[in-house]
Amino acid sequence: MQGHRYDFRIGERVFTGGTHVMAIINLTPDSFYAPSRASGDEDIVARARRCLLDGADVLDIGGQSTRPGAARVGVLEELARTLPAVRAIKSAIPDCLLSVDTFYPEVAEACLAEGTDMINDVSGVSDEMARVVATGKAAVCAMHDRRNSKVDDLMLDKQLGLTAAVDKLLAAGVEPTRIMLDGGIGFNKGRDEDMYLLNNYSRLINLFEDYPFLLGASRKSVFGGEPSQRLSATLDSTAQAVRDGALFVRVHDVKENVAVIASLG
Repeated sequence: MQGHRYDFRIGERVFTGGTHVMAIINLTPDSFYAPSRASGDEDIVARARRCLLDGADVLDIGGQSTRPGAARVGVLEELARTLPAVRAIKSAIPDCLLSVDTFYPEVAEACLAEGTDMINDVSGVSDEMARVVATGKAAVCAMHDRRNSKVDDLMLDKQLGLTAAVDKLLAAGVEPTRIMLDGGIGFNKGRDEDMYLLNNYSRLINLFEDYPFLLGASRKSVFGGEPSQRLSATLDSTAQAVRDGALFVRVHDVKENVAVIASLG
């Protein structure tokens, strides 16, 4: 369903509608799709410039892999990966919109102090993270992770979980116009649930009329096969996101996804 209108703010920019691209830049050595990895200031800045030239509106950097089975790294290691990258990108491209993918409030706080515009939190947002985002006057994307949930119904779980995240953010003082939601493809009880959610993403978008959605399905295991073989299915999901009215797609392949969005414009 198209036609949703928003007033979503990242930094000084306002996104009112359409579908925009958030580019994935991984700072980890074990992210599931190797071509998305970057290391060293020069490589990271070059990757950031390329993503922006290819049409990305937001850059999303992360210092921790959240793929199934990945070993969790601690706050200090994640900081050691993300903080230099934030400084390098913001120094070289000060006007870019930069998001940091983290569920650690300490990492978020340090990165926001260096000019980060948005926090992308896959954990559903803790009370402390909500406070950090509010204090930093940042935008936030709150995702719902269902993998350990005791709620049987998938869509009810999404509704409850995302509502709880919004309530935390509002209670902490985060402006409603700086909140975006993510249903969490890849963070459910198996591939069947992921596919069901993907095929019914419009239901979530329509349930939360006041808040825009991000779809993060790029090259994920829901599509089967190896990550290198999942571009076509990813582009199909982006086309569906446009039709559903998702405000953002978070992707590895910026140019290809931008072309799909433009073709449906």
